[in-house]
Formats: sequence, C-alpha cells, structure tokens
Amino acid sequence: MGQKNESSTDFILLGLFPWFRHPHLLMLIILLFYAIALTGNSILILLIWLDSRLHTPMYFLLSQLSLVDLAFISSTVPKMVINYFTGKKNISYLACATQLFSFLTLALAECILLTLMACDRYVAVCKPLRYTVLMNPKVCLQMAAAAWIGGALAALVHTVYPMNFPICGSREINHYFCEMPAILRMSCTDTSVYEMVIFVSTIVFLLVPFSLILTSYTLIFLTVLQMNSRKGRNKALATCSSHLTVVSLYFGQAIFIYMTPTSSHTPDQDQIGAVLGTIVTPMLNPLIYSLRNKEVLGALRRCMGRCCN
Repeated sequence: MGQKNESSTDFILLGLFPWFRHPHLLMLIILLFYAIALTGNSILILLIWLDSRLHTPMYFLLSQLSLVDLAFISSTVPKMVINYFTGKKNISYLACATQLFSFLTLALAECILLTLMACDRYVAVCKPLRYTVLMNPKVCLQMAAAAWIGGALAALVHTVYPMNFPICGSREINHYFCEMPAILRMSCTDTSVYEMVIFVSTIVFLLVPFSLILTSYTLIFLTVLQMNSRKGRNKALATCSSHLTVVSLYFGQAIFIYMTPTSSHTPDQDQIGAVLGTIVTPMLNPLIYSLRNKEVLGALRRCMGRCCN
C-alpha cells in the first residue's frame, strides 16, 4: 500500500538522515545499538532483581534507570526500522502524539532519576550513619513513583499543546520520530510564546536538577578528600564517575535541543541530539555502570556460575 492511502491527518516521517548514501549500513548500526541496549539493560535489571547483594537503594534506582532506557530506545527504534523495511513513512496523528508523550515522559523521568541518584550518593557518602533511615524501601518507592508520575504529568502538557497547533502545507517531519522541535517547525502560527514556555520548563526540569547534581557531587568530593581510607575513596569516586558520565551525556544533548530556539539549529542537528539521547545513551548506560562496578560484575559471575551448575 503506497502513500496515497494515508489519512489527511497522518504525518510523514522522513527517517534518520534521509540524505545518507548508505541507509542499509546506517540501519544495521542502529539495530546493533538497539540489540546492545536491549541486552545490557535487561541483564542489569535481571541481576539487580536476582542478586540479594544488589538490593540497595542505589541499585534499585539504577534498575529504574535501565527500565527507562529500555522503554526510551524501544519507543523510537522499532517504528523507524519497520518504516524503513516496509517503505511506509506515514504515522497517524494519535500514534505521533503517543510517541511524543512517551519520549517526553521517559526523558523527564530519566532527568528526575539522575537527580535522585545523585541525592542517594550524597546521603551514602556524606551521611552514612543515617543512610538506612533516610533511604528506606518506602522512600525509594516514593522516589521511583515521583520520577514516573512527574515525568508523565509534565509530558502530557507538552504533548497536548504542540499537537494542537495548526499545520499548513506539508506534514513531513524531517526526523525519525515525532519530536517537539520537528512538529513546531510545521506550524503556520507564531510559536515564540510556546517556545518561551519550553525554555522556562527546561530551566525547571533541566537546570534545577543539574544544579542539584553539581551541588551533591561538590559536597561528595569534599567529603571524599577528607577520607582516611584509600579504598573507600576509590570506591566512592568510581561510583560517582560513572554517574557523572551518564549525567554529562544526558544533560548535554537535552540542553542543546530544548534550551535553544528551534530556529537556531538545523533538523540534522536535532537528529544528532536525538540519536545521542534515545539510542546512544541507553546503549552506553549499562556499560558505564557495570564495567567499573565490581559489585555488578561479581553478581554477573555468580549468576553465570549458578546457570552453569
């Protein structure tokens, strides 16, 4: 069935880098990244669930982050791959709104989770005697619920509003999924006021959490420098460096996309930022958190040992 059978409300997704000369190679790379992300995050969630030594607040929050990453990459890549291999580029209005809502919910939930993980490390390093009281199971569940519900509520507002902008002319989205900047470009009305709303929302959901994370890690590093145990210092720094790497990947691309006007960057730049956020980061996160983490590697060895026996 060709594009002629599309509804007048359908959008056309042009795909990832439509100008790229070797689309088959690009799709193979994306599928490889997807497989790595799917495998890495699934293994991490499974290990945290199965190994009692990983039943701590830090690993509970990490399992939530892996769950977000799994959903993040699965909300965009399968649709892109299906469109590529079937030759269909259309996406319905409802599917587009659902994809935008999912993307924003997961992006905001990840932002909140990264902030909560920094707070967890602050309490563990700077307030160790009160850690079990402050980070009890009930608090951890409340943290996870706050991340998911907070992300969903904010995403709902920023889905309903832009999806109701009038669209004149072409309904082609120069992207591989329905993303807000790409949708705003199609609007035939002035979106400057809404872009200012996005800017203010970004300050609340990106800069405030980023400031909290920086403050937490500044206090952590000051505490670590005062530690007498070299082993304790190295363990604290190893955990913190992994988290800071993930924070840098996330906030770097998010600030570029959402804290600058839509007109100031090209569709290709939007796509590069989106690839980093929705494909590369979910693939790298489990590797970053596990390769330098002896507890995760130990859990993996124990799990493989039980499977082999």
